[in-house]
Amino acid sequence: MSDISLSSVPRAPAHPRLIPRLFGAEPRFAALGLLLALAMIPTTLAMTLDPRQFQAEAIWLKPLKFELALSLYLLSLAFFARFLPPGMTDGRGYRIFAGVVIFCVLAEMAWIGGAAMFGTASHFNLTDPVMGAIYGLMGLFAVTLTSASLVYGIAIWRHPAGLPDPALRLSVALGLGLTFVLTVLVAGYMAGQPGHLVGTPVTGAKVPLMGWSREVGDLRLPHFLATHAMHVIPLVGLLAGRMRSSRLAIWSVWAVSAGFVALTLGSFALAIMGLPAFAL
Repeated sequence: MSDISLSSVPRAPAHPRLIPRLFGAEPRFAALGLLLALAMIPTTLAMTLDPRQFQAEAIWLKPLKFELALSLYLLSLAFFARFLPPGMTDGRGYRIFAGVVIFCVLAEMAWIGGAAMFGTASHFNLTDPVMGAIYGLMGLFAVTLTSASLVYGIAIWRHPAGLPDPALRLSVALGLGLTFVLTVLVAGYMAGQPGHLVGTPVTGAKVPLMGWSREVGDLRLPHFLATHAMHVIPLVGLLAGRMRSSRLAIWSVWAVSAGFVALTLGSFALAIMGLPAFAL
C-alpha cells in the first residue's frame, strides 16, 4: 500500500458557524448576551424556589424577562456588527462607547435583580426616594444602551459594501434606527406614568404568555413592538431581496416599515386612551 501524504488528502471546506462569527464581529456584546442568556437558568431556579410575589407576579419574573430581552438585543447587535465598516469596532471611540453600553446593561440588571431580591419594585417605585432617584438614572442608562442600535443603523447605511443588496441594507438600517426612535418615544412616556397600565383592571384578564391586559390600556405592547423593529423589518428586507425588481423590493421595505410604525403608534395611542389592543 502506497503512502498518502497529508497534503494530498482533500479537506472539507471550512464553514463559518454562528457563534464564532458573533464573537468575531463584536465579541463584547456577544459575550454579555450569552452571559445574560445563561443567567436565566439561576433566575428561573430562584423563581421556582422563592414563592414571594409582588403585585400578583413572581418577584423574579421581571429579572427573567429583562435577561431574555437584553440578551436578544445584544446578540442581535453582535450579529449585525458584521455589516459595519471595516475597523469600526477596533476604534478607540467605539470601544469606549461599547464599554458604556455594557456598563449600562449591567447596571440595569443589578438594579432590577436587587429590587427583586428585596421584594420591591424596580420600575415606577416613586414612593421610595432612593429608588425614585435610581429610576431616573436607569432611564438615562436605558436610552444610552438603546442608542447602540441607532449608531449601528447609521453606520451600516453609510457602508454599502457591507450589505450590497440595497433592499436588505435599507431594512437593516431602518430596523435598527426605528428601534431607537420608537423605544425612546414609548419608554420615555411610560417612565413618566405611575405604571404600565392605563386604567384599573377588574378581572385581571391578560393575553396568554405575554401578560398584556385585555381590559385596559397596556403600554408594554407598543414597547414590545418598538424594541423588535430591529428583527421584523430586516426579515422583510431579506424576503424582499428575492424579488426580481430591486425598486419593488425597496418600496416593499418602505411600505412595511411604515406599516410597522403605524402599528406601533396605533397600539401606543390605544394604550394612552386606556383601551386594550386585545379586547375581552
